[in-house]
Amino acid sequence: MPLPCAVITGSSSGIGKCITEHLLLNGWRVIGLDMSPPSMKNPHLETIQVDLSDEAGTMAVANALPKANALIHAAGILRVGRLGELNPRDGELMWRIHTQAAINLSNVLIPRMAEQQQGRVVFIGSRVAQGMPGRSQYAATKAALIALARSWASEVASAGVTVNVVSPAATQTTMLSDPARATSAPRLPPLGRLIQPQEIAELVAFLLSPSAAAITGQDIAICGGASLPN
Repeated sequence: MPLPCAVITGSSSGIGKCITEHLLLNGWRVIGLDMSPPSMKNPHLETIQVDLSDEAGTMAVANALPKANALIHAAGILRVGRLGELNPRDGELMWRIHTQAAINLSNVLIPRMAEQQQGRVVFIGSRVAQGMPGRSQYAATKAALIALARSWASEVASAGVTVNVVSPAATQTTMLSDPARATSAPRLPPLGRLIQPQEIAELVAFLLSPSAAAITGQDIAICGGASLPN
């Protein structure tokens, strides 16, 4: 029997890399989409270098992909700025990578899943989608993923395809040291520590499992209490 296949964006670093490693260890074949070269070797891993901000390039890759059992969109960047200092190029870049790439890939892969009468889609969102000073453009792109997921989930639920969002609070990845966020330090959740990528990977893996077949159209926070009332 062939291994189930997952397409994962941002597979070479951060949350995407951790999800890739987790799935490979648990019997999946992974096709990683990333602008960076592959950061690991595995006989069941194929990495395709693509700039997800390039719509034509992303669509060309999407159309050439084989049928997949799962799509995980984990690629992301963070640019910060307050009102009066917002950079439209930063906003457009985040929209292209977070939102338009999700649209382009889903527009090809989800209908194929529906034809197979099974499939799993998980977008990595953010707790920031609820709004945060200095991160309005980033928040808007992540909030859009929730609206897309809920809309598409309603379209394909009867075909056995689920579409969900996993929204972490500040997570221990290299994004925390990105100079582009130097003016916006991460906030520790009430848990007292940063979320670990492995915790996100395990939640994603559960959403891909048969046990999660009834969970769809949901935005699931993994936030260490950050979304709770103060």
